[in-house]
Amino acid sequence: MTMELQQKIEALLFSEGGTIAKKKLAQILEADPDQLAAAIQILRDTKQGTGLTIVETERDVTLAVAPEATETVQGAFERELGREIGDAGLEVLAIVLYRGPSTRSQIDYIRGVNTSSTIRLLAARGLLERTANPEDAREYLYRPTVELLAHLGARDGRELPEYAKIASELAAFEESQKSKEPFDDHAGNTEHSE
Repeated sequence: MTMELQQKIEALLFSEGGTIAKKKLAQILEADPDQLAAAIQILRDTKQGTGLTIVETERDVTLAVAPEATETVQGAFERELGREIGDAGLEVLAIVLYRGPSTRSQIDYIRGVNTSSTIRLLAARGLLERTANPEDAREYLYRPTVELLAHLGARDGRELPEYAKIASELAAFEESQKSKEPFDDHAGNTEHSE
């Protein structure tokens, strides 16, 4: 069964996670403006009464939270932001500040526990940013934001206290771990996910 045009639009809007120009959508989907407009209307109608809606201007279209669900989503976001970053958050920030751009698996490896919820919290607070990893498109790199560095009074990471010493100790730790057995989550790791 062939996927309908409105389903393809929904998939593209979801994967983009933001606004897409209608002109770009039409090119990707090889659809004329009238076909695109009709498919967007069908998609808007199918989203009626769900937690999502289609928001559209003359030029752009996006998949967004429906007005009826906004309060719920905003409340959840505020609760997440109200949490203290705690020791786990400080450790993740220290790794990214002193090690440099790091993947989640690298951070997990250094800490010895799953850090996905901590990374999500730090990103939501504007302390970490996620960027594409040029070495592996399946993973992102996490780096400190300009706001975090400014808050710490540093123009870049090298201005942090004892940067050279801590950065070299982190590098030495990672190098020493490479010569040992691979990290096995099932063999004697008693630490828990956060």
